[in-house]
Amino acid sequence: MNVIITILLAAGTFFFLVGVVGLLRLPDVYTRMHATTKCDTLGAGLILLALALYSGVSEASVKLLFMILFIWITNPTSAHVIARAAFLNKASVCEGSYELDKTGEVRCSD
Repeated sequence: MNVIITILLAAGTFFFLVGVVGLLRLPDVYTRMHATTKCDTLGAGLILLALALYSGVSEASVKLLFMILFIWITNPTSAHVIARAAFLNKASVCEGSYELDKTGEVRCSD
């Protein structure tokens, strides 16, 4: 059991680290948001699952599983709200990216 917990903790930490690197290295708000929300959701889920396994069958593990469920619901929702706000405020995208205009046509943002 300790091996599984260690693997889950290491994988969760790895995904958090990848999210931070994506936040620092990616060029615009959309790609940064994509990297951080995906990695944070998976990283937090893995770490909380490891903590739930470590605590065994208890009230604490049930609370941790509810926390995982809450994060899986709220992270994608908040990412969608942030992306919509960025789009409505005409946040710039990196050069060479494709984006949809108001008519649904795809255009390059060069």
